[in-house]
Amino acid sequence: MLQTLEELEELTKTLREKRVEIKEEINVCLGTNCLAIGNDETKKSLEACLAQKANNQDYKIKSVGCHGLCAQGPLVMVNSATNEHEEIVYEKVKNEDSQRLIDAIVGEKSPDTLSDLLCKTDIPFFTKQKKIVLENAGIINPDSLDDYILNDGYHALFYSLTHLSPEEVIEQVKLSGLRGRGGGGYPAGLKWESVAKAISDKKYVICNGDEGDPGAFMDRAVMESDPHRVLEGMAICGYAVGADQGFIYVRAEYPVAVDRLRKAIKDAERNGLLGQKIAATPFSFTIEVRLGGGAFVCGEATALIASIEGNRGSPRQKPPHLSDRGFNGQPTVLNNVETYANIPPILRNGGEWYAGFGTEKSKGTKVFALTGQVKHTGLVEVPMGMTLRELIFDVGGGIDGGKKFKAVQTGGPSGGCIPESLLDQPIDYESLKAVGSIMGSGGVIVMDETSSMVDVAKFFLEFCMTESCGKCAPCRVGTVQLHNLLDKFTKKEATQQDLTLLEELCRMIKETSLCGLGQTAPNPVLSTLRYFKDEYIAGIKKDSE
Repeated sequence: MLQTLEELEELTKTLREKRVEIKEEINVCLGTNCLAIGNDETKKSLEACLAQKANNQDYKIKSVGCHGLCAQGPLVMVNSATNEHEEIVYEKVKNEDSQRLIDAIVGEKSPDTLSDLLCKTDIPFFTKQKKIVLENAGIINPDSLDDYILNDGYHALFYSLTHLSPEEVIEQVKLSGLRGRGGGGYPAGLKWESVAKAISDKKYVICNGDEGDPGAFMDRAVMESDPHRVLEGMAICGYAVGADQGFIYVRAEYPVAVDRLRKAIKDAERNGLLGQKIAATPFSFTIEVRLGGGAFVCGEATALIASIEGNRGSPRQKPPHLSDRGFNGQPTVLNNVETYANIPPILRNGGEWYAGFGTEKSKGTKVFALTGQVKHTGLVEVPMGMTLRELIFDVGGGIDGGKKFKAVQTGGPSGGCIPESLLDQPIDYESLKAVGSIMGSGGVIVMDETSSMVDVAKFFLEFCMTESCGKCAPCRVGTVQLHNLLDKFTKKEATQQDLTLLEELCRMIKETSLCGLGQTAPNPVLSTLRYFKDEYIAGIKKDSE
């Protein structure tokens, strides 16, 4: 049991001394993507090959989370113990590569024999990123508490409990300028302050891990790669606002993340990092994992809370806000996975440090799931303010297959489609909103010249239509009628009157729907009408013009 900051620091020192005894770590990615293509079997093969070497005690094979470059998986990373910045990455590693990989690593064969597997790490995909949330991803074993502590894990929590008042913790979060990374972009510090000021003998902290956007896997990767980081961020929040209980709401379709979170909670409790009187202080905090049933609408705060309470996941009117009446009618902080994952480094380094990244109104970094017709699909973390062009053509490596860029969709099914003429737009909350899109939770889907923008709008609208909870008529009925109209355009059976009705219906749904799902469902239609209206006109019957 760890009871003081000094004990934690001493353990960290001991772990680092033991780490130096290992000449090199062979890190095998076991995120969902690499597991799906067989990297767990590759790990077993590497272990069998290493076991045959006389000096195998100088090397360590371990499981790690997502390294980011998913398009080139399965990935194996070799890290030097004496130089943490010395890393060699091997891509598309198969079982049959295990023997020559181990032979080269232990020095029995020339590294040149692995030239066909070598991944270039000096490319913009790596060099243009700034990893804060993902600083441990691909480096630590997510199932190892020791690995997390070795990398300064739980230091921010213990320091906050023993050296800062709750008000001082909130002040650092406010100073950082951190805004909620779930899509709304509300300042995290202000949200925490509202709950801290609420008068109640019971308060709650909830983490939204119900990631439902098509093509999005940011939160899943964080939970799989660095689960203790999320727990630490939630515990710090609990201390700041006066809560003693937390919940992580995770979609049931994320079994790897669920298993790793549950193990992390047990390990933290056994070692006094969660539970009663943490760091020998009066503060107690427990966390439970609750599973979501796959309903997209449960990403909305009030619907999520209704689901945790055991009710049907449907939204309610606000106010009252969660800071007044949240879980079980008590004041509640609800942030998403990425928001909580930012908290430990902010408390370790200070709010001003974090505010040094990003733009004036959008501080820090943002994690994106970069997908679609782009060469380097995967998980990336870049400073706020980077342009879309840099993200797609530098970090992402440009359009796959030699085709031309057509549009990029940001913000999930509730986001908008942005054309080539706006690629120099900076990525921040205000700029994306100004061009008809949103930041969302961080999904970025790149489309090439073969994409039909009417089909794209119909696809995302169909998703929102299917996921509507049905509580309000504008969303329940309006999205169906909107989908029917889009179907006419794709079949070239629309009329000029349909085009007018399409625009009017979008605005009606946007302005009158109960929650964020309905209010943002028309965004893909409105943005494609704004930038690709000629494709809608092409869907109008000739005799109706």
